[in-house]
Amino acid sequence: MLDEHIEKITAAYKRRDDVDKYAHLATFEEIAENDFNLNIPRYVDTFEEEEEIDIDAVEVEIEGLEKELSVVRGEMGRLLKGIRR
Repeated sequence: MLDEHIEKITAAYKRRDDVDKYAHLATFEEIAENDFNLNIPRYVDTFEEEEEIDIDAVEVEIEGLEKELSVVRGEMGRLLKGIRR
């Protein structure tokens, strides 16, 4: 853990902050309702929806990269032939 992470954790603790997706100050009653289970997901929702992937755009990008790779391989082959002579 980096110093900045430790500082962020201790600052939230000292200020007794509720920080969305990071920290929650649970009451005794809340903890009792959860059968004294202190697992973080019971108190802090860290779920983030995954970004949708545009398959068509990915295919176009792959095609472009394959063309670029073909050009680079051709150039590399020409340069290697020049070195071998």
